Amino acid sequence: MPSIKLSRRHLLKRAAVAIALPPLDAMFNAQGTLYAADLKRGQAVARPETRFVLWFNGNGITERYWMPAGTGRDFELTPCLAPLAPYRNDIHVITGLDNPAARLPGPGNDHHRSMSALMTGTSFSGHGAGGVSIDQLIAAKIGGDSRFRSLQVGVSQESFGESIQRNMSWAGRDRALPPEMIPHKLFDRIFGKRDEGWINRKRSILDAVLEDSAALQSSLGHKDQVRLDEHLSSIRDLERAITTLPPEYSRVQEPEEGGDMKDWPRIAKLQSDLVAHALITNQTRVASYMLTKCQGLSRFPWLGYTAARHHDYTHADGKAPGFDGPDGQRTMRDICRWHIEEFAYFVAKLKSTPEGDGTLLDHCCLLFVHEHAEANSHKNNGLAAIVAGHAGDLAMGTHSKMTGTVGDLYLTLANDAMGAGLDHFPTAGKKLSGITGA
Repeated sequence: MPSIKLSRRHLLKRAAVAIALPPLDAMFNAQGTLYAADLKRGQAVARPETRFVLWFNGNGITERYWMPAGTGRDFELTPCLAPLAPYRNDIHVITGLDNPAARLPGPGNDHHRSMSALMTGTSFSGHGAGGVSIDQLIAAKIGGDSRFRSLQVGVSQESFGESIQRNMSWAGRDRALPPEMIPHKLFDRIFGKRDEGWINRKRSILDAVLEDSAALQSSLGHKDQVRLDEHLSSIRDLERAITTLPPEYSRVQEPEEGGDMKDWPRIAKLQSDLVAHALITNQTRVASYMLTKCQGLSRFPWLGYTAARHHDYTHADGKAPGFDGPDGQRTMRDICRWHIEEFAYFVAKLKSTPEGDGTLLDHCCLLFVHEHAEANSHKNNGLAAIVAGHAGDLAMGTHSKMTGTVGDLYLTLANDAMGAGLDHFPTAGKKLSGITGA
């Protein structure tokens, strides 16, 4: 048994540094419920709060390698979805969704219109999204008590296109909330501003809270001592990994002629670790994660694909030789499988984190989306999505072909899984059955 009782908001704090604690046994009673803020009364409040993460990859998919043929619990994972095999019972693959606002007449190309409709359910304005994105609607309802009402995070820094291609979170019409794409800056935002010692890599941010952490550890039970030590070690590992990045990764640069060639898997894992840390320590309940850009132009040296850019590979227009044949389809298969690998890494991170009587993933709702289904045709009906996590008794371990819109899915998840109490979302007209209550 822990020797003390802690509030979930307890911090190791000094000057501009604030290191929030992970879930510790000292924060929960025997039933896995959190102790109330008024610890003198020993009251217990509800189970750990739920979190929502909206995950985006651009340029659509190749359906033959991505979408499962069968439905129900016995569906077979496709080559693109194979990295999620260890987490089969933590995911729900959903196909058949429509994005009707993407087909409304208006300015822009298919990517502009599909992206605005996907995130906000409204038409592209000619400058940006036509309304508020779903993550921000949810954050407005549930994020007010967190340190960050929401976090916007990105990976690929390539700056092709307009605001609609570079952003996925929107506070309102034409009001983009840009993703933080630099791990150094995201680290500083979560943990506090660095001084010259940290900038020169001569000190660790943990040095500032060394005395506080030692005092706290001495008052904890053995299990919590181990958990706190692991938590602080993970922060130090993150810090080291970020400070060893090449100098060009500390700033956004114009991509080289013909497409961005940076090592995005390396950055993706750092960003995923940082987002997971913010969720683990309850600094935010809502995050958006933009792995690749809408209509993105990155190349993929880690996959061996540098002859063309991502968007080129999605079209049979001669820019990516062989796309019309099997080789081109396999290229898209491998790119989409990398997207899933990064998502699986994030799922694994949350599932490996204990919280209360379960794991952090038990209290999360993750939603993985693209702006198109079949990429070559810019298809905006029959869309695919993945829901992961167990917040709100989400139905997991299955594939469902549904008749409904992305707005229907958003509203169902927002209200049934997250308890956000949204009145409406553009393009939403009904609650989707089979999303909760496995």
